[in-house]
Amino acid sequence: MFEVLLICILALCLDWLFGEPRRFHPLVGFGNLAVFIETKLNNSTSTPIKRFFMGLLANLLLLLPITIFSYWVEQLHSIQFTASVLIVMLCIGHKSLHEHTVPIAEALSNDAQETARQLTSQIVSRDPETLNIPKATIESILENGSDSVFAALFWFLIAGLPGIIFYRLANTLDAMWGYKTSRFLYFGRFSARLDDVLNYIPARLTALSYSVLGNSKTAFTCWFNQAKHWESPNAGPVMAAGAGALQLELGGPAQYHGKWHQRPILGLGNEPAAEDISRSLRLIRHSCLLWLTVFFLLGVLNA
Repeated sequence: MFEVLLICILALCLDWLFGEPRRFHPLVGFGNLAVFIETKLNNSTSTPIKRFFMGLLANLLLLLPITIFSYWVEQLHSIQFTASVLIVMLCIGHKSLHEHTVPIAEALSNDAQETARQLTSQIVSRDPETLNIPKATIESILENGSDSVFAALFWFLIAGLPGIIFYRLANTLDAMWGYKTSRFLYFGRFSARLDDVLNYIPARLTALSYSVLGNSKTAFTCWFNQAKHWESPNAGPVMAAGAGALQLELGGPAQYHGKWHQRPILGLGNEPAAEDISRSLRLIRHSCLLWLTVFFLLGVLNA
């Protein structure tokens, strides 16, 4: 357990120092491979059931060989520690959250609305012209804190390198294919359900972390009363607890591809402002420290 803790600390430190690779990121290469596989297997003229099974096949082709290879790497004791640190660093996106959202807060503080709008449109899929910039940014931070940071750490703790790699690749496929569009409604259904399963426990541990570290009473109240109304079974608890912890109101109407969606209200309190972006990032950082502390205590108990 102490080795797991050390690997996570080193990986988080390296991620904070260097961030994501600007070129040749393995996940970018994996994404390109996924695009190639999808164009070969996703036939729009096929029946729904065939498209579903083609999506299942695509997941197996992309996930299993790399996961099996990572298990083999983990058995090579001469490089296992170093490989683990580097792979965990590449699988978490802690610094990336800051790199993508701090400039938005700075642009808002400088009254550069169009710059902030353009930057926000790069991290959310809502129509740029109707964006509530602080709200959309904070929602992205809270949700991606769960997906990109805490779920990855959870699966590394549970299943080592194969666990974190399988999770991160499956999460990437969900981000690419898990949409209810005509193209991906059936082909991407397995990816979406797999991601829901893999994130079920980590999302609730993340919601618990937000609740403990923020305004706990409001966070737990919002989590238990509001999360069930959100479309995503995992984003609901994370965002409701995070909004309550920060005492902000998130959710509400949002426009996607020219159509307004009446999303439930999450949280309770003030309308988000530019300064709340830094507060949400601080909640992520404090949650990282909490998770590392828990890892340490688990190591003590198992010693």
